Amino acid sequence: MLSPDNEANPIAEEIVGSTLIVRFSRPAQRNSLSSEALKALAATIERLKTSPSVHVVIFTGSDNAFASGADIKELAELDPSQARDFSRSGQQLTNDIAALNQVTIAAINGFCMGGGLDFALACDIRIASKSAVFAHPGSKLGIITGWGGTQRLSRLIGKSKAIELFSTGRRFSSDEGLKAGLITQIADPVLEAALVIANTSRFTS
Repeated sequence: MLSPDNEANPIAEEIVGSTLIVRFSRPAQRNSLSSEALKALAATIERLKTSPSVHVVIFTGSDNAFASGADIKELAELDPSQARDFSRSGQQLTNDIAALNQVTIAAINGFCMGGGLDFALACDIRIASKSAVFAHPGSKLGIITGWGGTQRLSRLIGKSKAIELFSTGRRFSSDEGLKAGLITQIADPVLEAALVIANTSRFTS
């Protein structure tokens, strides 16, 4: 069963056959990625490195958010050294997700912003609900992501389009994401669609 939704459990996990569902579980904060959330994700990823029974990992969110990026309130309290460590931990996590032996699927159910988008970009497959919204809004705060998004987004949708989105911070829809090549499918309910992909014999055999 999914674990409880609170700050002590910022992510929830559920096993369905050989698929692990990892759910960002801070809906009141639009699933912002606090330092505790990063620690919980790191522990999950570390277990997955030695989990031969798990063949597919699905990352998804709760309520109307996939993940809305770093917790801005928490960031504002960090000194330069702590901010550097936080950035490095997020970058290490996205690198670890990209390097997993399991097939990784981002089932994007709503707001997918900043570091949340970086996590989705690190997955092998991205699908989204019709209502999903994407953005890298850091430019509006005078910052830019340090979690690998600048590299992965440009590889997926092209340098010019990526620069536009990073520099303007504008939001774009799942329709635009599909057209640009950011996602491969629009589906509702998106988690069910991800499970269909996960249950194909090529992944689960």
